[in-house]
Amino acid sequence: MEDSSVQCVLKPKDYASDQEVKWCPGCGDYAILNAMQRTLAELQIPKEQVAIISGIGCSSRFPYYLDTFGFHTIHGRAAAIATGVKLANPDLRVWIASGDGDSLAIGGNHFIHAVRRNTDMNLLVFNNEIYGLTKGQYSPTSERGKITKSSPHGSLEAPFNIGEMVLGAQGQFFARVPDTDVKLMTQIFLEAEKYKGFAVIEILQNCVIFNDKTHTEITSKETKANNQLILEHGKPMLFGENNSKGLRLNGLQLEVVTIGENGVSINDILVHDAECKSNILHQMLIQMQLPEFPIALGVIRKNAEHTYDELFGKQITNEKEKSKYKDLDEFFTHGNVFTVNE
Repeated sequence: MEDSSVQCVLKPKDYASDQEVKWCPGCGDYAILNAMQRTLAELQIPKEQVAIISGIGCSSRFPYYLDTFGFHTIHGRAAAIATGVKLANPDLRVWIASGDGDSLAIGGNHFIHAVRRNTDMNLLVFNNEIYGLTKGQYSPTSERGKITKSSPHGSLEAPFNIGEMVLGAQGQFFARVPDTDVKLMTQIFLEAEKYKGFAVIEILQNCVIFNDKTHTEITSKETKANNQLILEHGKPMLFGENNSKGLRLNGLQLEVVTIGENGVSINDILVHDAECKSNILHQMLIQMQLPEFPIALGVIRKNAEHTYDELFGKQITNEKEKSKYKDLDEFFTHGNVFTVNE
C-alpha cells in the first residue's frame, strides 16, 4: 500500500518556470534567480504560496522565470500592487523584484511609503546604477559625472544611497549583497523571508552591456578581501586578508584599524548588532565608501516592529465584531434602500 504521508521534496529547479530566460549572457540577474530558487527550496515553500511582483525593467522579468504566482505590473508601481496582494492574501509570501530606476525614480514615492508602512514583504533592488532595458541612461544611483546616453557630458546629480533611503523612511530591515556571492545572497534571502516586516535587499548587480564592471572594485578577487566587510550579527566587524583589519569607534567616527598595530586587539573591534533599535551605527555602516572604508555587506539592520498587515488584520477583525452587519451585501441591502428599474 502506498504511503500517502510521503511528501514530494522540491528542489531549486522545481521552482523554475518553462519560460526561456531572456537576460543577456553574463547578466547578474541569473545569480539572483538562482539564489531565489535555492531559498524557496530550502524553506520548502509550496509554489502556490509565493507571489513575485515586479514593475518594468530587465529585473522585472523575474515573475516569468519562477513557477509561482506573479504579476508583471507597470513602471514604478510594484510596491503598491504588492501591498494590495499581501493585504488581500495575508498568508501569501510576497516578493518584489525591481531595478534602481524602477524603484527609486518613477517608483520612489511608492518605495518610501512601502518602507514606512512595514508590510510583511521582501523587496529586491537590482542596483546596476544604469537603465538597462531602455539602453543605457543614467539612473538615480549612477555616480556623479557618469557619462551615459542621457548624460553625454556627465551626470550632475548625486546618487541615492539605497540604505540611507531605507533608514530615512523608518525602515527596519536592510541588507546589501553583490551578485557574485550567491551563497551570501541565499542566506540573506532566507533571513528576509523569516523576518516579519518589510525587508529591503540591495543587490549590487552587474549589467554587462551598459554598465559593465561598475562594482568591480568591490567584487573582484584581487580587491574583495580589503573592500568587503561582511557583517554578521553578534560577531566582530573584521575584514582584510586573514581578517587582519577591523572597525572601531574613534569619538563619534568609525575608523579602520589593523589588529596587532599600535596596541589594537580584537577587543577593540566593534561587534555588529543588527537588531539594535537605534539606527545610528547602521547608518554609519551604510554610508561607508571606498577607498577610505570597505563596503558593508550582509544584513545591516533587522529590528522587530509591528507590521502594517498585522495591524490591518486586527483592525478589520475588531470592526467586524462591532458591526451589526455580517458582510457588505447585508450592509448594502439594509436600511433605506431603493431599486432603480430600467
